[in-house]
Amino acid sequence: MNCCGLLDPEQQPVPLKSIEVQLEVKDHVATVVSTLIYENKEDKPIEAVFVFPLPGDAAVCHFSAKIGQTEIVAEVKEKQEAREEYDDALSSGQQAFLLEESEQSPDIFSLKVGSLPPGESASIRLEYVIELSVQADDGLRFCLPAVLNPRYQPQGSEGASVQVTSVPASQVPYTLSFSARVSSPRPISKVESSCSLDPLQYLNTEQTQATVKLAAGHKFDRDVELLIYYKDAHQPTAVVEAGQASAKPGTLMGDPVVMLSLYPEFPQAVMSSLASCGEFVFLLDRSGSMDCPTDNSEQQETRIGSARDTLLLLLKSLPMGCYFNIYSFGSTYKHIFPKSVEYSEKTMEEALKKVGEMTADLGGTEILQPLKHIYSQPCIPNQPRQLFVFTDGEVWNTKEITSLVKNNSAFHRCFSFGIGEGASSALINGLAKEGGGHAQFITGTERMQPKVMQSLRFALQPAVQDISVTWDLPKGVSVTVLSPPISAIFQGQRSLVYAQLTGQSSEAAEGCVTVKYNLAGHPSQNQLTFNLKPAEDTGLTVHRLGGRSLIRCLEMEEKEDGGKPDEGVKKRVVELSVQSGVSSAYTAFIAVNKDNSEPIQGPLMRRNVPTPMFYSMMQCAMPMAGPGLPGMAMACAMPGPQMRLKSCAMPSPLMLNLCSAVTTADAIMSCDMSCDEPAEFGKFLEKVEDPDLTMPKQPRRDPLLELVSLQKASGCWLLDPALAAVLGKKSKKVEKAKPSAVNQEVWATILALMWLHGFKVDAKEEWELLAMKAVSWLRAQKAPCVTECIEAGNTLLGCKVQKDALGL
Repeated sequence: MNCCGLLDPEQQPVPLKSIEVQLEVKDHVATVVSTLIYENKEDKPIEAVFVFPLPGDAAVCHFSAKIGQTEIVAEVKEKQEAREEYDDALSSGQQAFLLEESEQSPDIFSLKVGSLPPGESASIRLEYVIELSVQADDGLRFCLPAVLNPRYQPQGSEGASVQVTSVPASQVPYTLSFSARVSSPRPISKVESSCSLDPLQYLNTEQTQATVKLAAGHKFDRDVELLIYYKDAHQPTAVVEAGQASAKPGTLMGDPVVMLSLYPEFPQAVMSSLASCGEFVFLLDRSGSMDCPTDNSEQQETRIGSARDTLLLLLKSLPMGCYFNIYSFGSTYKHIFPKSVEYSEKTMEEALKKVGEMTADLGGTEILQPLKHIYSQPCIPNQPRQLFVFTDGEVWNTKEITSLVKNNSAFHRCFSFGIGEGASSALINGLAKEGGGHAQFITGTERMQPKVMQSLRFALQPAVQDISVTWDLPKGVSVTVLSPPISAIFQGQRSLVYAQLTGQSSEAAEGCVTVKYNLAGHPSQNQLTFNLKPAEDTGLTVHRLGGRSLIRCLEMEEKEDGGKPDEGVKKRVVELSVQSGVSSAYTAFIAVNKDNSEPIQGPLMRRNVPTPMFYSMMQCAMPMAGPGLPGMAMACAMPGPQMRLKSCAMPSPLMLNLCSAVTTADAIMSCDMSCDEPAEFGKFLEKVEDPDLTMPKQPRRDPLLELVSLQKASGCWLLDPALAAVLGKKSKKVEKAKPSAVNQEVWATILALMWLHGFKVDAKEEWELLAMKAVSWLRAQKAPCVTECIEAGNTLLGCKVQKDALGL
């Protein structure tokens, strides 16, 4: 066999040579064009199969292939019909190209390039549109998923798993180039990224247009994340897009479609009174992959370690009088209390003790069962349930999970956190969207704590109820809403509404949308008036996003008994998908080159294109992944051109990584090995563990977390040697500085607050809620001599904190 050129982990040539991605951002909507160059350097025709991630809420709207001077634009067809057409084309010696979305998780796609003759190249163009999510700091987040970690498939679950071929980031055998063009009505202040970027280039003096590029030599060790900041805060907007001239009026593509971006503003009086009640349920992923470092830096903090620290902050920030419980899950699940308990010093300390003992030792990522258990628990009267889910998102049955959350959305709000590179955007965004909460992603060197505390602030906001959207349109114009009903509204967060406008109106005509809701007993409303005249130069972006929104709504509809999709709903999804040219779970893009007059001769060799896998994922999952071992690849691939996507039933990603990775002669394992028992697996690891790859010692604990850990549930601190140590002083000196008329707990609490304001103001979003609790406790004490305490505290600590800054 010809072994020159790029090789995969099994020493087979890799036909994918390069990926070029061009991003165009207009305000908060992005169009992404990816060009993949394939080349067959072998002496036989090949079929290249590439399984790769895309954002879960992307609307894939174009797929084409160029061979020589011939360009073939793919059509959207019902999935089984497209697969049969692809197989028929290959068996008759024609070239064919198939792109399909996974039925279990909408953020995984499979691309097949069939019958590429020896010496021939093909250029594949893939295009999608997507809305950019608003972050807590008003940045707009775009993420190009470059990392696809193995997804855990629960045993006995339905649907074939997509086989993923993974390699360490350093061994990805193709290149990536990425460039972005940003334009907005408002000036662009900055663009940040977790990856190295070339400097931002402004294209005009108003700074409303700019370009930026990924620096050369991207290592594939992380997703490509961009954070775009505009100079003014986000404003409510409406974009009306004209229908397609060739499409029939009255249809989705033939009528204008409007995209509304709403940013409700809540009255300040309501916002300042955070809820003092609620049932807070924390669900923590303890699967094996949570033992990975959060990023590739030298610090080596693990995901589970960061999650433990975050739970400490959360538990200290909860209000007195609320209820809480903590669940953890892997292949099984556990809970700290049989049911949610009232928050007190005793229950908080008991929970913290058990949190401190939590490790990533529960196997796979089986999130469905603990969710079912949580939802089976009766809600506590007058204590709104708030669910916080922490996971690295490596699950296969995404739609089953988000469907369960949707069915229980009337009884809780769900806040989700995707930890680490490659976390499934479909799962994390889906949990929050269907649960009426908020999603956050923690990647690279980002700290988890600020983002989680932002979500806790959202959870403590009063729940917005009785949300309704009403339309006031000119006579003769009717509206068909394409989005799901708005289920949650948070201060400063965007709500998107898509709607089809049917009928004729004059050019100067205006429409008005009113969002009404009830906030902590106060009826409120926000209005947006917009011109019905279609905007220019938007193409069909808004139509495709609206079509995608409606398709996702229909896919989430109730399923019939037996778990099979409702045939009526499926038919409607297929019709919409074909009409709008947007992919769905039930359709696929198919292109057949009918111009190649001579059939391609000879047996077809299948080549799997590897996807980058987070490098540290392999280090933590497979201790023997060292320089002497080849890169990871699926060892359970069935050879031959007729191979179908095949499920490897594994108890956890740990097992999957190991079973699929070991290819050295002395440690070859197949997927038939009996790695069902974690205990047996542990014994196996003991035999092969490499002493050079043991995890480094954890760094010394952050003084901020040390101080937080000393706070009592009521909000106060005790005057003891541990507090003095955090303050960097000797106990006797701290006690001696105390004004005589003040008791020890008041003095200790004031000192702790002063230390936070004096030395940790940059981390204020992490400790702000627990500081508010401390201030409430101090006010309740009606303590004398507060001014004298602050003067003495400034002298002792060497800072200049004002009484007003403390909120006293």
